[in-house]
Amino acid sequence: MRTKLISALCIGAAFLYFSISCNAQFPPPAGQAGSTAIFKDSVIIVGWATGCVVQRGYINLFDTSLTYDGDNKANFGTEGSALGKADEAPVSLGDGGYAILTFDHPVTNGPGYDFAVFENGLSDTFLELGFVEVSSDGVNYFRFPAVSLTQTSKQITTFGTLDATKIDNLAGKYRVDYGTPFDLALLDGTPGLDITRITHIKIIDAVGSIKPSIARYDSQGNIVNDPWPTPFNTGGFDLDAVGVLHFSYSTGDQVLYLYPNPVIDRITINLFIGSIFDIVIHDISGKMVWEKKGLPNNSTIDLTFLSSGIYFCTFTLENGTTVEKKIVRI
Repeated sequence: MRTKLISALCIGAAFLYFSISCNAQFPPPAGQAGSTAIFKDSVIIVGWATGCVVQRGYINLFDTSLTYDGDNKANFGTEGSALGKADEAPVSLGDGGYAILTFDHPVTNGPGYDFAVFENGLSDTFLELGFVEVSSDGVNYFRFPAVSLTQTSKQITTFGTLDATKIDNLAGKYRVDYGTPFDLALLDGTPGLDITRITHIKIIDAVGSIKPSIARYDSQGNIVNDPWPTPFNTGGFDLDAVGVLHFSYSTGDQVLYLYPNPVIDRITINLFIGSIFDIVIHDISGKMVWEKKGLPNNSTIDLTFLSSGIYFCTFTLENGTTVEKKIVRI
């Protein structure tokens, strides 16, 4: 009886965990309350990828003999299609294909999200997903802990739909023109990775098939189920761009600090070299809410006029260097 009771309790606990997991709600599509989608014209994007190498995948990994216009691999777009600002002209990776992006400056871990990946999804529900990995040496890559809670009992068909609230840390979560953001802090402490100097970002098509022989799995062991097969030259993840929110500069970020951040009322700017020519604060929608010129080192600013929320500061130093910082008013 005791054994049966313990077994029943274990089964009940497992069922509760399963129920909670299946009903977990991640951020919703772009434009909805709570969404983390970043629009391509957002002022928080300070730069874009400047280098790209692509390894194409098959149009159908389960049957590599299949071709589209004589080619058994995706071939839409070029490596250059993933460079610069998102423009709705992507490069298609194919089943399991990947792209490695590089930048003029290393990407660094800053407050909040650090970069965003733009896919070419046609709507809030037709989504093609990709894993995201980062490297600080171009050799060793480390994957963000992706989660897919989409059911795996039935294949999402070629033009099927997904629910963004069941997807986390997978690129392609948001529709065209809206980037899926990633926070390097999630990988803090990973041996072999310096999250303050990310030199390479890799985007890997998640395939999307639930066939065991070619299925891909998330960080919790779930199969990633997305529209499949996509036996066209545009098959797989369609990478439009990678936008950066925080760069590690040789100057600027190393000499300007803000504290405390988050801020309740007053924030101090600690500049170790020179002085500030101009500071502009924008709200999360991109609207300028404050500007001040000619601030000396160690200036303290009263921010009680700001409502609670996230803001973005652009500092122009006297030598022309521009530094971007995010502040949180609580």
